[in-house]
Amino acid sequence: MAYLLKTTFIPSSPALRHHRIPGFGQSAARVSTGPFHAKIREIFMPALSSTMTEGKIVSWVKSEGDKLSKGESVVVVESDKADMDVETFYDGYLAAIMVEEGGVAAVGSAIALLAETQEEISEAKSKASSRQPSSADQSAAPAAAPVDQVKVSENAENPSLLPLVAKAPTVTASSSLHPASEGGRRIVASPYAKKLAKELKVELSRIVGSGPNGRIVAKDVEAAVAPAALAPERSAMRTPTGSVELGTVVPFTTIQGAVSRNMVESLNVPTFRVGYTITTDALDSLYKKIKSKGVTMTALLAKATALALIQHPVINSSCRDGKSFTYNSSINIAVAVAMDGGLITPVLQDAHKVDIYSLSRKWKELVEKARAKQLQPHEYNTGTFTLSNLGMFGVDRFDAILPPGTGAIMAVGASQPTVVASKDGRIGMKNQMQVNVTADHRVIYGADLSSFLQTFAKIVEDPKDLTF
Repeated sequence: MAYLLKTTFIPSSPALRHHRIPGFGQSAARVSTGPFHAKIREIFMPALSSTMTEGKIVSWVKSEGDKLSKGESVVVVESDKADMDVETFYDGYLAAIMVEEGGVAAVGSAIALLAETQEEISEAKSKASSRQPSSADQSAAPAAAPVDQVKVSENAENPSLLPLVAKAPTVTASSSLHPASEGGRRIVASPYAKKLAKELKVELSRIVGSGPNGRIVAKDVEAAVAPAALAPERSAMRTPTGSVELGTVVPFTTIQGAVSRNMVESLNVPTFRVGYTITTDALDSLYKKIKSKGVTMTALLAKATALALIQHPVINSSCRDGKSFTYNSSINIAVAVAMDGGLITPVLQDAHKVDIYSLSRKWKELVEKARAKQLQPHEYNTGTFTLSNLGMFGVDRFDAILPPGTGAIMAVGASQPTVVASKDGRIGMKNQMQVNVTADHRVIYGADLSSFLQTFAKIVEDPKDLTF
């Protein structure tokens, strides 16, 4: 579900400058240069998640001067988790874009102005241009500054206005084309798709997007490249010295910044770790039988985890304030997924209630949306227990960091042939995997975690219940 842009009036008289108008969100600081009677609203950067402090403009769906209708998509914003189409609350005209594509704005700060009538567009543009950094300030900026570098306004009269962004090369006033369009056609693509298209030298204007509202995603770019040409390009991308200039300093992406904040927050939680060795012969056999029906190993592990959590609700609990904890009513398994330049945890909701075939289909859908940065908030922030699986990379064991707000996370290693001795002294070969659980010791204790792992191991070693 798309999110709505918050807007507010720029008041028409000094008496209204600090008046809070119900329904329009937080009022920005007011600036008046004289009588101003036009109904011009500021469009704010919305908060698309509980952890979002700033957002990046991926693309403007509408151009300056376009007529807008209430509920219509206006801009695509990159939050700390995903890209989202954002809608407007009001009818009007997109009079002035204050933050260009690639620009970053704090949540609640103005990113554009919305005029009620066409006659007010020029006045809104004048209002917006008065808030832009002076030409002297722009010339003083480093020549090599990136397009999305944030330039903070020093105007004391506008404390709540958006930190202004260094603009892309100016487009002549006589041109009717938006700077982000190609040949007059609006190109809407995910950041990864744009990066991939640049690396593979593919023109986005020639690609038909398969994402929401025709949005171009990574798989569309890959499909546009012949397999023979794609292979060497990808090979070059994997070469460290060919894709990374050693010695360079690279700022965090929005997602990397969010991951960094979460990891630092995790240090405030007292955690402990318990490992367990599990025989996977029966699970491997089941997987081979039903893999052709679209079942994934991730779905099998998530289902087994969910069934074990039913019997051990304390492992599915969470402590947020350090004074109490909650037995979560849902069992939502979050699974870590590596993205281009980040990490996200799509959530398989009520995994214990969903059959393995539907769960596998849902997981594939979530992964596609995650890598296209199209996940909705409830699809990544509702997890009650987290799985992190590096087994597909051959990693035999590792520890995972506990995500804030959850009770436990399980790190799953690769299943490998192992020589083992039975209780009667016989030696044989079995497939075994190592799992390590990191838990919040304020709520979960060693006996709790050990009991949970025993239950989980029994389900994996006799997985008949996974297909029901």
